[in-house]
Amino acid sequence: MTSILQILLLILDIAQWIILAHIIMSWLINFQVLNLRQPLVAQIWDGLNRILEPIYSRVRSVLPNLGGIDLAPLVVLIAVYALRIVLINNSAAFM
Repeated sequence: MTSILQILLLILDIAQWIILAHIIMSWLINFQVLNLRQPLVAQIWDGLNRILEPIYSRVRSVLPNLGGIDLAPLVVLIAVYALRIVLINNSAAFM
């Protein structure tokens, strides 16, 4: 059962890094450090959007409209951290 806990924590770590990469990449695109006309940048951006947009859209439907501010990535990142804390604190149930 410890292996299941480790696998779940690994999945949450990967999700955390994917979300952080998406957030940082969106900043770099908005500040015109990265250009979406470059094929590699466009492919990475499209891949990250395809992975994360289904999750973000569900969170956006619950959050109030704040104009140009998108809090969905922050909420999803906090949820990943919270789930990680819950799993670690209840790790005795896995043993």
